[in-house]
Amino acid sequence: MVLVRDSFHSRIGFVLAAAGSAIGLGNIWGFPTNAANNGGGAFLFVYLIVTLLLALPALYAEIYIGNQAQKNPVSALGDACKERMPRFGRFAGKAGLCGAIMMLSFYTIVAGWMLSHALSAVSHLAGFVDLSTWLATDSTIRNIIFTPIFIVLGAAIIHQGVHAGIEKWSARLMPILLMMLIGLIVYILQQDGAIDGLRQYLIPDFSQVTNPKLVISAMGQAFFSLSIGVGGMMVYGSYMQKDKDIGKLVLSIGALDTFIAFLAGLLIIPALFVAQAAGQQVFAGGNLIGEGQLIFQILPALFESMGTIGLIVATGFFSLLSIAALTSTISSTEVPVSYLVEEKDMSRRNATWLISGIVLTASMVLVAFFDVLFGVVIQVLTTIMQPLSCLFYFLVVGWIWNRGNKLNDKARWEKDTKLKLWGNYLRFVCPVLLTVVFVNVAF
Repeated sequence: MVLVRDSFHSRIGFVLAAAGSAIGLGNIWGFPTNAANNGGGAFLFVYLIVTLLLALPALYAEIYIGNQAQKNPVSALGDACKERMPRFGRFAGKAGLCGAIMMLSFYTIVAGWMLSHALSAVSHLAGFVDLSTWLATDSTIRNIIFTPIFIVLGAAIIHQGVHAGIEKWSARLMPILLMMLIGLIVYILQQDGAIDGLRQYLIPDFSQVTNPKLVISAMGQAFFSLSIGVGGMMVYGSYMQKDKDIGKLVLSIGALDTFIAFLAGLLIIPALFVAQAAGQQVFAGGNLIGEGQLIFQILPALFESMGTIGLIVATGFFSLLSIAALTSTISSTEVPVSYLVEEKDMSRRNATWLISGIVLTASMVLVAFFDVLFGVVIQVLTTIMQPLSCLFYFLVVGWIWNRGNKLNDKARWEKDTKLKLWGNYLRFVCPVLLTVVFVNVAF
């Protein structure tokens, strides 16, 4: 029996779904935090360069492999490497499945925090102050309750399929996210202290742009925010009609992702300076207090100090983050689900709930050993697994995969100079650049 694969039904559906995968907590939570801790405008400048030189080519390579194979990441990489190293190709694909589950294990915990804070603001508005306080206070029991809720939300969309689930809900959620983000920016920029935050964010100190810590942080942020290296973009590419103009699609995804990250910076960094103008201590020794926890410590206190309007803003803000997290978890969940459906002959429904159960188990392990494991899992994924996966994609496209690969077809290069330049950039320049940066990360 031949399996008929589901697919995206439109270009805009694919772009919104892929951008939804890219646009998540990495943009709205991680990007502003990294920018604030790494020179503001200097970080933004380096981030844009790294995105252009490395992240977008890596995104292209990942989507291209999936689009040409029209298969899940394990089969796609196995086919691309079958002439030279088929077992290693499938191994790399399975490593991507593990990376997707690792990402989901911590991502769903953080997403649960977002959801609980949104409900905390709603509870406060409704007069349930004790419940609001509990929802806003970090605790193991809160993680145990809200992490599964978020996993179920993602599974409910995934099991409906690519068109009826992923494409439909991405088309609904992404415009809502954008409108909420712009509305919050307009409000925050009218508050005292916001202009100081704008200066910090938009005016770079070029003496900082060669700081290795800043460059490494920008690279990790670019790969994480674009969801590269765990197979999500590869499986999305496989659901697009073969030989579409991948370059234009990648530019559309990258532009939308970078635009949202830029907007998130316009919201969060001015908001930090608004909080500072209101008397809160935001920075200590040049770094944010709490770093990744700034959204859950500094901003809720700022919103609460604004009275009723602040609670309404808080509801919108954390609802925005919850939507961003949901669109990202969808793509990561689809990676192992597509593998089980296509290679293990499981129904989409059973595969979805099996993977959701595995993610829930992994998440509960992180909750139980939070102080020991949580930061380590994030560090291993974003600074080791994702860059190594991207390096492998470059090697596959440029050197390992020959038959059917137009980017490595010298006969086509003679007729198409642009294709030759692009193929050689992916073949020679990208692996060298990424290796140099990765060596700096590791050593």
